[in-house]
Amino acid sequence: MKLPVIKHVLGFVETHDQDWVVETIELLEYMTELSSIKDEELDVIGELLSNLYGALEVHQAIQQGTPAKEALNQFMGRVLGSIDQ
Repeated sequence: MKLPVIKHVLGFVETHDQDWVVETIELLEYMTELSSIKDEELDVIGELLSNLYGALEVHQAIQQGTPAKEALNQFMGRVLGSIDQ
């Protein structure tokens, strides 16, 4: 996951709507079912999905009243904590 990508997606959600991101996730997940897709392409799609899901999670925290910077820091802390385990 890349924090700059998550921040960029958050900007999109604020300007447009999170439904666009949800629909994009659905499309990307559907694309992974294609039998002719290469491993490298799956890796890219997986990275995109991770960032999109991360942005939605941070957006939800912001909607619940957590300041944006704190929500981003908490999210990245959980991600890094799960990697260390």
